[in-house]
Amino acid sequence: MTGLGPVRPTLAASGDAPGDDRSAGPGADRTDVQDEPGGGGPVRRPSVVLVAPAVAAWLTALVLLGCSAAVGTGVAIASALTAPAVWATCRRRARSDVDRLATGTALARVTAGVLVCVAATAAVVAFKVHSVRTGPVSDLAARGVTVTAEAVVADDPRIRQRRGGVTRRVGVVVEARLVMVDAQEARFRVDVPVVMFGSGAGWTDLLPSQRIRVRGRLAPADPGELTAAVMLVRGPPQPSESPDAGPSVVQRAAGALRAGLREASDVLPPDQRGLLPGLVVGDVSRMDDQVERDLKAAGLSHLTAVSGSNLVIIAGAALLIARGVGLPLPVRAAVAIAVMIGFAVVARPSPSVLRALVMGSVAAVALGTGRSRDGAAALSATVLGLILFNPGLAREYGFALSVFATGGILVFAPRWRDRLTRRMPRLLAEALAVPAAAQAAVTPVLVLMSGTLDLVAIPANLLAEPAVAPATVLGFAAAIVAPIGMPVAQLLVRPAGLAVGWIIAVAERAAALPFATASWPGGLPGVALLAVAGALGWLVLRRRAGRRIAVALVIGAMVTVLVIRRIAAPWPPPGWLLVACDVGQGDALAMSAGPGEAVMVDTGPEPALADRCLRDLGIRKVPLMVLTHPHLDHVGGLTGVLRGRAVGAAVVSPGRVPEGEVIRVSRDLRTRGIPEWVMPMGTRWRFACPAGTVELTVLAPLDGEARQGPGEGAVANNASVVLLARWSGAAGDVVGSALLAGDMETEAQDVLLRQGVPRVDILKIPHHGSSRQDPAFLAATGARAALISVGAANDYGHPAPPTMRRLAWLGMRTYRTDVSGDLAVVESGGRLAVVPRGR
Repeated sequence: MTGLGPVRPTLAASGDAPGDDRSAGPGADRTDVQDEPGGGGPVRRPSVVLVAPAVAAWLTALVLLGCSAAVGTGVAIASALTAPAVWATCRRRARSDVDRLATGTALARVTAGVLVCVAATAAVVAFKVHSVRTGPVSDLAARGVTVTAEAVVADDPRIRQRRGGVTRRVGVVVEARLVMVDAQEARFRVDVPVVMFGSGAGWTDLLPSQRIRVRGRLAPADPGELTAAVMLVRGPPQPSESPDAGPSVVQRAAGALRAGLREASDVLPPDQRGLLPGLVVGDVSRMDDQVERDLKAAGLSHLTAVSGSNLVIIAGAALLIARGVGLPLPVRAAVAIAVMIGFAVVARPSPSVLRALVMGSVAAVALGTGRSRDGAAALSATVLGLILFNPGLAREYGFALSVFATGGILVFAPRWRDRLTRRMPRLLAEALAVPAAAQAAVTPVLVLMSGTLDLVAIPANLLAEPAVAPATVLGFAAAIVAPIGMPVAQLLVRPAGLAVGWIIAVAERAAALPFATASWPGGLPGVALLAVAGALGWLVLRRRAGRRIAVALVIGAMVTVLVIRRIAAPWPPPGWLLVACDVGQGDALAMSAGPGEAVMVDTGPEPALADRCLRDLGIRKVPLMVLTHPHLDHVGGLTGVLRGRAVGAAVVSPGRVPEGEVIRVSRDLRTRGIPEWVMPMGTRWRFACPAGTVELTVLAPLDGEARQGPGEGAVANNASVVLLARWSGAAGDVVGSALLAGDMETEAQDVLLRQGVPRVDILKIPHHGSSRQDPAFLAATGARAALISVGAANDYGHPAPPTMRRLAWLGMRTYRTDVSGDLAVVESGGRLAVVPRGR
């Protein structure tokens, strides 16, 4: 979860609840007044009494998770022995002054409560650390032993795309508990948590509580993790022979509901069908890469982390229905709790869901009994309970973001809302205060975690928030109805898709804004710098003159970024002919083919990066796409090019290795009705361009020519489609030319050299500047400039130093995407020139 946290952390009390305070908005800080011993004591705030113990427990777990069990035990004993002494000392000193009796009693309670919670947390951490760091599993992991084991799946498998290489590699991460370990020397019955890493088929269908049999190598877990070992699994999981190997009835039902929602969502466009299950139940298995990036850049990725906002929306809808049928107040509260529990089961009990479920249940009980509640106290009690139940949450950023966001809404939102109400309607003031307070609270955590500031998060959340509730309610209703009647579920999903489409549109436009996410120093230095900046900002904004100056500076900065910057350094440059997109370690080139149109040569390794480049260029149509060869770094971004764009046809290499990528590319093209062509040498196309026309000619591979190379990768590279691009003016005069050489290596370069290499102005260096270059081929091109599409700090050593020296010796000026970002070729004074975008 990143960006804003849950927008509604607690249930809003019904209007007819006894003792309901209609003036209190979300997170209003209630105060319970009680007479302390001694009479006429001060006002006591339950939130203050509980906040200190909760924070102490959190910090204790955070520190002791990295220590030995002996240290945790010592802290637990020392705190437990100190608590009674502190209580007695505070009470004894308070008795000397009657007026200080109440204050001393409150201080004694808080101090003793802190020590008791520290002792309890230290004891729990010590026990859990001892259980995972001792025993046969940890010993086997320390020696890296390969074992056969039986495990119970604890959570849904998480799919992770492993970037790099020439083929797509999909890994799966599964949290589980080992219950039996069979090593060569003995068999052990255990019950310890592990993290399993697997790949291949059979993993994504696993359900929590399912028992499986696996074989793999054990390795030590990371320090500070409550995990006994990491298991690198070989092969697919096998079903256990245990009679209770299948998932529980509850988990099977939850899995069926989630699968039903996914099936019902198939009637939606690809981007919407991936986001709707994530928005409703946190199922991001089909999330579009570009949508995921846009949500993160816009500060909206919290929408796919099921938390308090989802529970409140679902429970609120249940309360409205219950009230509409005339149920009494206690029954309504029971209905709300039952619906929240059911939703938590379907969405899986993650830390954020558990926290929200506990807080929502507390609020529902308060609703049913008519008693007032303190949101900060409920949050503190929930944090304390969850830390004691699972101390490992203390080191999870997702848990911290959820708690901080809720705390920000409880502490800051009411005050900011009241100030804004003086200048605008209350409803609008609350709509502004809630996301602003949540974002302000989570910003230190984001800086500590990633060193970024989400500058567009608040306006993006304001625009997206109205669509969240209808999408969540309709999506959850579709999940419930799907097992009974799929047509009805699909009918419910269609309007939910419209709401999800609005969220996607907001995220896409917010992410496209300049400086949507700003860099900031990470870690503790970044947090300290943020605190200093916040203090200075508070000193400036507390005065009217300072506020006016700040507003003027913000307006000036926006004008500079949105207007002057675009005028001074526009992108793309006017009249661009070709752009080598910065897509990391891969190739993706766009050639202008008219307003809003471009010929695409390769698509890079990731859909999001290819889509970003074409979006920046304003490309809405691709009349021709050339995929030089089926390596992931050249075809992995195919769906990004296809996203929202019409593609006329695709030219592919005659090479059929690697087979997996060939099959995937053909399937994606066939699904969208795009013809797939293998074109012979000499094929030509002509398109309009800013210079006049551009003519593309296929130079390689030769028909029937044996494609050779040291290994399968080189064979595929040598089968690359090679293009000659010639730009001509309106009068037919040649403006310039470029050779787009794919990834051809020395064998194919020698064949093309014997056939005859055309002299060109610009050479797209083959294979990202690898060392496998034929010097005679490079010299024969006569190019003045060389484009190298390469990823920063890649594992291949590209571009190779000998290649760079050879290009310099030949007099070619080199331009690299890892250094200069996107590279545009333009016509200048009748010749071609290269304009780097800059990183």
